[in-house]
Amino acid sequence: MSESRGDTLEGVLNELQGSIPEIEACAIVSVEGLPIVSALPTDVDEAKLAAITAAMLTLGEKAAVELGKGNLEQVNVKGANGWVLVIQAGMNACLTVSTTANAKLGLVFLDMKRAAEKVAQLI
Repeated sequence: MSESRGDTLEGVLNELQGSIPEIEACAIVSVEGLPIVSALPTDVDEAKLAAITAAMLTLGEKAAVELGKGNLEQVNVKGANGWVLVIQAGMNACLTVSTTANAKLGLVFLDMKRAAEKVAQLI
């Protein structure tokens, strides 16, 4: 029996990147800030990105609670050259994606949500 493409964490990232050309990089990291699996450019430090992603998620959760916005759904950072997007992927991981500036965020978040659900089942 052969595994389908999305049956591994690497497969989930490959599928996500393959579905939207504006996604430049993506990673699955633990909520503690440790890298699990990534598809990153060679000049990006996986460990540093994992720590930053976990910190963004923690701060987003605290801000959402403090300001009465309910459970955190996503953290978005917009830079001049694109977006960094983070969502929870199960209890112990999160999914981070880097996109170009012209990415259609609704489509990206839809695919990220699907990918995060697969990650949650695999971890």
